[in-house]
Amino acid sequence: MFTRSLQAHAADLLGQFPAVALLGPRQVGKTTMALEIAKETGALYLDLELPSDLAKLADPADYLSRHEDKLVILDEIHRVPELFPVLRSLIDRAKRKGRRTGQFLLLGSASIDLLRQSSESLAGRLARVELTGLTVTEVGRERLEELWLRGGFPDSLTAPDDVLSARWREAFIRSYLERDIPQLGPRIASETLRRFWTMLAHEHGGLLNAAQIARSLAVSGKTLASYTDLFVDLFLLRRLEPWHANTTKRLVKSPRLYLRDSGLLHHLLGIGTMEALLGYSRMGASWEGFVMENIIASLPESSRVSFYRSAAGAEIDLVLELPGHRKPWAVEIKRGRNPKLERGFHHAREDVKPERCIVVCGTDEAFPMGDGIEAMGLPETLELITRGR
Repeated sequence: MFTRSLQAHAADLLGQFPAVALLGPRQVGKTTMALEIAKETGALYLDLELPSDLAKLADPADYLSRHEDKLVILDEIHRVPELFPVLRSLIDRAKRKGRRTGQFLLLGSASIDLLRQSSESLAGRLARVELTGLTVTEVGRERLEELWLRGGFPDSLTAPDDVLSARWREAFIRSYLERDIPQLGPRIASETLRRFWTMLAHEHGGLLNAAQIARSLAVSGKTLASYTDLFVDLFLLRRLEPWHANTTKRLVKSPRLYLRDSGLLHHLLGIGTMEALLGYSRMGASWEGFVMENIIASLPESSRVSFYRSAAGAEIDLVLELPGHRKPWAVEIKRGRNPKLERGFHHAREDVKPERCIVVCGTDEAFPMGDGIEAMGLPETLELITRGR
């Protein structure tokens, strides 16, 4: 299960660039999408986790040159970073022969090394696409609450019941802690990382208090920063930066941290049913993160997203800067059907001066709230953003 429009977008980019990187966490559907593209194009697919496929690249320049007439898909490319200079050489050689596009599709589950390598070796030659979990747009309004509870990983969402969904998520978490992270280099005890991950779940949506978390884990601030960077790199954590502009107001500088998948968040919190979720004391923070990830996944390229908060408490959950719009959009997120806006939102609105103000809430029907503010459900908000007007 993945969006066909995203597959079409990746295919379009392959028609414009020599290489395209398809990024996202494990089990989100990157390989499924790549195999569909391979089926349609006759591409060569190599899984760099398989010793048999990796052995074919003992002399990568020679092997890949033998297949220069077709698209080559390299899955888990971040595990073999020494390939990037070779790819650059092959791309440049093919360009001299007249081929300028569609040579390599690179799949990766960790972004920092891949992006660093690509910026050094494939600058101007590589386009990037991020594949996220399933969204409300893809699964439909009728499954919105199920998607919120279980998260957007296809195997978690489509499990026969909540128990089996939770079992899949536990296996996913253990796989990252015991296999994937150690393979990426850091030698960190899995128990320590699980505690860190669970602490992030309890702080979900809050301002980063690095000193407090570091004390709780008995690690230095530098070590904590490396843990945070690692989870951001693995597409498990979103670090939402504060919005800054020319203003006389004193603004908050700390980022907010959100677990990107609501299903993993709920599992780490011990929430396994919709009844338990609705009774959770910080349900609003969970809903906020879920809505935010759906919105970000729907944004057009080159959009920017942040939050606004002044030292005095004026706040907007999301500030969207969309291409083609001179002023940002302000998005406030509420769970109920009849949302009430705090005074801080109106003060923040005066500071940001947004082009459009939207309150995403539990309503099934959009309605005006007065003073140019619109209330609408999440599906309608995603449709509005996709249309870009």
